[in-house]
Amino acid sequence: MRRQVVPGLIFLILSGLLFLTALAGTAPQSQSANRVREVDGPEIFKNHCASCHGADGQGHGPVAGSLKKSVPDLTRIAQRNGGKFPAEMVKQQIDGTGQTPLSHGTREMPVWGPGLHQIGNDQDLGYVRLEAITKYLESIQRKKE
Repeated sequence: MRRQVVPGLIFLILSGLLFLTALAGTAPQSQSANRVREVDGPEIFKNHCASCHGADGQGHGPVAGSLKKSVPDLTRIAQRNGGKFPAEMVKQQIDGTGQTPLSHGTREMPVWGPGLHQIGNDQDLGYVRLEAITKYLESIQRKKE
């Protein structure tokens, strides 16, 4: 009788170890993938900006037509600022610490600073997200036409 219990017990232990090894191998990868999405400039833009500014940033999002003010073309920020992309000004407009654009209405209207600073995985990635979206906006600037 003892011989039947031992192989069954060994099988059970090995199965449990294989399961735990597989589980441990996938958990960090999925957390890492989520963290990348949380700080990915294009993903942040798509989730927070594209409804008004459009997927291409040119101001033709699905909500743009229902707004009182026209939505600015974010691909021309540098052109409107003498050919230089004003990264600090852009960050301040996004997080609400600077002068809010008229199209955003009052401070209660979409200023994304507080949302960017939501805690995830016991970390405040707000400044990383703000930097990521700013770099993304800089990357979509149109060259002189």
